[in-house]
Amino acid sequence: MSEPQQKRRRSGGRAGNTSRRGTEIIDQMPWRLPINIDRPIEPLTPEGVQAVHNGAMAILENIGIEILNHEALEVFRKAGCTINGENVRMGRDFVMEMIALAPKQFEITPRNPDRKLIVGGDYILFGNVSSPPNYWDMELGRKVPGTREMCRDLLKLSQYFNCIHFVGGYPVEPVDVHASVRHLDVLYDKLTLTDKVAHAYSLGAERVDDVMEMVRIAGGHSHEEFESGPKMYTNINSTSPLKHDIPMLDGWMRLARRNQALIVTPFTLAGAMAPVTMAGAVAQSLAEGLIAVVLAQLVRPGAACAIGTFTSNVDMKSGAPAFGTPEYMRATQMTGQLARFYNLPLRSSGVCAANVPDGQAMWETSNSIWAAVQSGTNLVYHAAGWLEGGLIASPEKFVMDCEILQQVQRYMEPDVIGTSPEHIALDAIAEVGPNGHFFGIQHTQDRYETAFYQPFLSDWKNYEAWEAGGAIWTPERAHTIYKNIVNNFEAPPMDDAIHEELKEFVARRKVEGGAPTDF
Repeated sequence: MSEPQQKRRRSGGRAGNTSRRGTEIIDQMPWRLPINIDRPIEPLTPEGVQAVHNGAMAILENIGIEILNHEALEVFRKAGCTINGENVRMGRDFVMEMIALAPKQFEITPRNPDRKLIVGGDYILFGNVSSPPNYWDMELGRKVPGTREMCRDLLKLSQYFNCIHFVGGYPVEPVDVHASVRHLDVLYDKLTLTDKVAHAYSLGAERVDDVMEMVRIAGGHSHEEFESGPKMYTNINSTSPLKHDIPMLDGWMRLARRNQALIVTPFTLAGAMAPVTMAGAVAQSLAEGLIAVVLAQLVRPGAACAIGTFTSNVDMKSGAPAFGTPEYMRATQMTGQLARFYNLPLRSSGVCAANVPDGQAMWETSNSIWAAVQSGTNLVYHAAGWLEGGLIASPEKFVMDCEILQQVQRYMEPDVIGTSPEHIALDAIAEVGPNGHFFGIQHTQDRYETAFYQPFLSDWKNYEAWEAGGAIWTPERAHTIYKNIVNNFEAPPMDDAIHEELKEFVARRKVEGGAPTDF
C-alpha cells in the first residue's frame, strides 16, 4: 500500500475546499496556513520571565510531580531523577537539556498532503471544538447528549471551513456509541469525512494503537513511512495540581516511540487547581507541562512536542470555570513568553463560559482568540463551536466562530498594511482632490472586490434593510448556513482499496471487542 496515492483509483466527492468546488454555500477564504505578522504582547519583563521560570524549576526540583504511570516512573528513574514513591523530582539543568532536544518547529502530514501543517514559528493554526459530551442547536433549543450523527455533522463543518486546519478529538462525544468501540467509529468518520490532520485520545493502549493504525491505513503508509514524521497528534492534560495519570502518559509514550506529534496542556484553573495568582498558576502549569516534554525526549530524543496553556480562573462565588477573562488573556500571553523562552511551540484555546451562542459567547471567544494571536500561539484548540466551558458543542456557534477566524486571517495578510506607492495611492488622492469621491476611480475599481474583508455571516445592512429582509439574528443566519453545508456536503476523495482496508480494520477490531471499559 505504499505506491503514491495520486496514482490510485479514488472514490468519494469533493473536499470542503473553495478551490475544488464549482458552487459554494458561502464565499469563504481559501485554505492557507496563516502567519502571525504581529509581534507578540509580552506583559512580563525579562526579570518576570526569569521569576516564572525559576518558579517552575523550583516545583520540579523541590516539590515534584506525581507520576502514576509506573512505566514512566521507570523511565525517569533510569534517567537519574529522584523518585519517592510516585513523586518525581529533577534538576533544572537536566530539564533544560532535555527540552532543548525538542524541535522549535515541526510538520504534521495528514492523508491529504495538501493539508500539511507547520507547527511553530510564526504560524497560527485553528482547530475545531473537541470533547463536549453535549450538543445544542436552534432546532432542538436545549442541551442534549451527543450522538454520532451530531458528531458527523460537526466533522463536516470542520472539513468544509478552510479556516479550520486540524480536527481535534470528538467534536461532540457520541454517547449513543458504546465506549469500547466509539474511537473506531469516530475515527472512521473523521478519516473519511475529512482529510485534515487528526487527533488520538491517549486513553488506553488499545485506543492509541487503533488510531495510529487507522491513520497509517488512511494515508496509505507503510509502518516505516508512518514513523518517518508526524502524521497525527495527541493532546494530554495533567491532573492538576501536580499529577499525571496512567492512561494519558501511556498514550504519550506510545506516540513518542512512533514519532507522532505530542501536545501537553495542564488544566490549571487559578483559585481551584492552581494558585489564585496568575504568575503562580502559570509557573505550576509550566512545571506540569515540561515534565511531560522531558519524558517524551527520554523515550525518543527529538520527539515533536508543544506545550499548551489552559490557565484561567474560576468564579470565586460559585467555583465555576471562567474563560475569555482578562486573567485568561494575560495568562495566555505570559505562557507564550515562557514557550518562546523554552523554544517550544504553543497551544492555547478559543473558549467561553456562555451556554448559548449569544453576545457573551462571542465576546469571550473573541477575547480568547485574540489572546492566542497576542501570545504567539501556534495551535488554537476549540476555535469553533465551544460553549458552556467545554460541555456543549454547537453548530451555530461553530459557524459564528469561523467568521472570527476568517477575520483574524484577513488581519494577518501583509496586503492590509502594504506601503508600496500603489498602497499610498498619491495619484488616486490627487485625482479625486477635495471635492470628489473614490468610488468610481480606476484605483478603486481595480481593487474593490478584494480590498476589504467580505463577511459570510455578518449583516452590514442598516436597520430598515435588515428588518425588511426578515430581521434575522446572527444565530439564525448561522443555523441556515450550517444546514446548507451539511445537507450539500461531499466527502473528500479516498482510494477505494484504502477505504476497504479501513472498514475491514474497524470491523475486525469491533469483533475483538475494541477497547476495555471496565477497570
